[in-house]
Amino acid sequence: MENLFSSTSVGSYNLEHRVVLAPLTRMRTEPGNVPGDLMVEYYTQRATKGGLLITDATAVSPLAIAYVDAPGIYTDEHLQGWKRVVDAVHAKGARIFLQIWHAGRQAHPANTGGVTPIAPSALLSLEHAAIRNEDGSIAEAELILPRELEIKEIPLIVDQFRRSAVLAKEAGFDGVELHAANGYLFEQFLLDGTNHRTDAYGGPVENRARFLFESLDAVVSVWGAGKVAVRLSPSGTYGTMSDSNPHGTFQYVSEKLNDYDLAYVHVIEPRVRGIIDIDAEDAHVWSKDIRRWFKGPLIAAGGFTGAKAEQIIAEGGADLVAFGRLFVSNPDLPSRFRHDLPLSPYDRSTFYGGDAGGYTDYPTYDAVVLA
Repeated sequence: MENLFSSTSVGSYNLEHRVVLAPLTRMRTEPGNVPGDLMVEYYTQRATKGGLLITDATAVSPLAIAYVDAPGIYTDEHLQGWKRVVDAVHAKGARIFLQIWHAGRQAHPANTGGVTPIAPSALLSLEHAAIRNEDGSIAEAELILPRELEIKEIPLIVDQFRRSAVLAKEAGFDGVELHAANGYLFEQFLLDGTNHRTDAYGGPVENRARFLFESLDAVVSVWGAGKVAVRLSPSGTYGTMSDSNPHGTFQYVSEKLNDYDLAYVHVIEPRVRGIIDIDAEDAHVWSKDIRRWFKGPLIAAGGFTGAKAEQIIAEGGADLVAFGRLFVSNPDLPSRFRHDLPLSPYDRSTFYGGDAGGYTDYPTYDAVVLA
């Protein structure tokens, strides 16, 4: 594991190892989509000196929320809740980036105050939303047909990303990551399977990428160089996504990202599409492609083991590797990798929503040994 545990940097930040906490939807906020005590404990448990954490996808407006009890960053209450998380993580010597997003057509009126979701085009996603039943339980619900955005509304959403970037900076985060993956609003604009517009935001890839880059410009204007990142899922189909020329689309985006002094680009590998595992003979195809196109730091994510993470870094396919499920059940994952310790299995049934069970009650290896 000598490569995985060598030092590196993202932007102006020096890191002591390359094991990153992936952004994970866990649906554990307090009322009002505010981070509370549970979230403070969860992130603190996974913070290590010189490590990097990326938060849950965090909504930039009420209409941006995809899942019940997912966090927001558009009110002072959100700012204060996240500040507690950031302060606790910094106290352990770690860095933390806030992932910000807009769900677009993946939202549901039950989570948005009854407002119809929006999208670049009025096309239905075939996925499901997580909502709360009348009895308080969490259930799946079919998504509804979104409303196509009017062109005059798009700058208003860009400004929501700018405003959320301001709040994130005030909360003390080390940077922000734009979630342009997994079938949410940025990707809905970017891919021609979901963007049928004929105006300045549709048609050729330069137009379809306009919303992403206008939002990126807005966020960079707040944070400056080396403190903004972008997440992409070039092989993703979650959210009923498709593109007629994915290599051309993502080559354009990746090369244009070189115009920005980004902290990193974060790529989801073909082994994972949304929440679904698949088989892929060439599991590193997209990081290899994007490595040719994008010249800055690269984080790879999606079904990695410690050995596969060490391999991709040794081969130069990525600079860091993000872990999701293994970090859920192993809060001390970097230590377990470093010392070749057994890993605890995760319980998928507790991933989304609930209390401390399956969230903050996984023990460290030392606690297991001493029990």
